[in-house]
Amino acid sequence: MDSRAERPSRQGLNAEAIKALMGGPSDAELMKQSMEAIQSPDVSLENKLVAFDNFEQLIETIDNANNMQVLGLWTPLKEQLGNKEAEMRRMAAWCMGTAVQNNAQSQERLLVIDAIPILVELALEDANEQVRRKAIHALSSEVRNYPPALKALVQELPEELRPSKVVDPADMEEVDSLIDGIKEAWIKT
Repeated sequence: MDSRAERPSRQGLNAEAIKALMGGPSDAELMKQSMEAIQSPDVSLENKLVAFDNFEQLIETIDNANNMQVLGLWTPLKEQLGNKEAEMRRMAAWCMGTAVQNNAQSQERLLVIDAIPILVELALEDANEQVRRKAIHALSSEVRNYPPALKALVQELPEELRPSKVVDPADMEEVDSLIDGIKEAWIKT
């Protein structure tokens, strides 16, 4: 009998379990620490942006994005959309776009915290082009395959940007056309 066949597989351990065994902070702890740094008045802008970058990387996984609600991180993230620093607004919108991408649970949370009106305002009116781009990215990710968010977006748009017919959130061409209209609106301004 082959002795290798009797050994337990190491492939069953996930990164979270390994970190716990090794004594390192969990992803949840790292997410909270990142948000604390982002919110702290004692942390430099440069370090806040590093914390935002770390946060964005952590929420790329659907489990971590879904943990944002449990950890109470949606509200402080939304608050950063109003930050006086353009880079902070950009990163907040980017993180929202990352969290909601292909993730109905996070799409629902973004809708509940009423971030769509703020993202629309940023997409159409922010003085910084990168903020506008990330706000549009967040809106695009939020409305795809999620009818309640698409309805909320259409209601928030100025009359001239509203589609002439009902947009199907599962029809990527229709959604792209709507989002392209938002892009074109800020290019003209």
